[in-house]
Amino acid sequence: MSPKETEKYFSDSGLRAERHSYTIDDRSINFVTVPNENGPTIIFFHGAPGSWSAFKHFMTDSLLLSVASLVSIDRPGYGYSDFGRSEPSLHKQSELIKPLLQKYANTKTILVGHSLGGPVVAKLAMMYPDLVDALIMIAPSIDPDLEPEEDWFRAPMRTPFISWLVPTSFLVTNEEIYFLEDELRIMLKDWSSITVPITVIQGNSDMLVHPANADFAQKMLVNSSKVELITEDDLNHFIPWNKPELIRSAILEMIEKIKGD
Repeated sequence: MSPKETEKYFSDSGLRAERHSYTIDDRSINFVTVPNENGPTIIFFHGAPGSWSAFKHFMTDSLLLSVASLVSIDRPGYGYSDFGRSEPSLHKQSELIKPLLQKYANTKTILVGHSLGGPVVAKLAMMYPDLVDALIMIAPSIDPDLEPEEDWFRAPMRTPFISWLVPTSFLVTNEEIYFLEDELRIMLKDWSSITVPITVIQGNSDMLVHPANADFAQKMLVNSSKVELITEDDLNHFIPWNKPELIRSAILEMIEKIKGD
């Protein structure tokens, strides 16, 4: 959404959102907030393709707004975070996002990641454990062995001959997914470092991310204080839009869970 569309969306909802950006390593990172000074901070991370507006309906949820500050980010290369300039390295993405976590270092912080946003929030928890208090992963692409073999069309999309025909957002997505299996293998040794509570929401009818990714999470998160799996047979990949109440309930439960920590 453009800045004007963002302003209109929230004004029509009776809310005042704040649009922010910061610069790090010659990159610009954009995010939108609806603050609440008395609660924890929930930060939403979209998939690929996507933008902060993938979670716009959560940002106007009156119940969530009554208990937490809500933040939604344009991940590097998407939206107003240097649109078109991809960053396939999850390590580098995390470094670029670190200032956002630091901004909310004085509050309890829950990271919510959908699809490719799932491994991003996991990587952030691995790299910056003092800045992350809980994770909610929704249909996350996290098991390298479950990544589909798609090089036959993803490799040609990276060539100049084909790339100029493809929409920019899909080029950014292609670049991330092309390297994702390798990035997930790099993460394998670090899953045991995550100690925060985690909820994984996965649909068994997901045709884009294999449902067994949820089992992978349970297997790898051996030191998490609590791992909860929420699965439903009729859910597909688009849970934030098709079943948002599942995510809202998971967030509210997680807020209660971390209150006393």
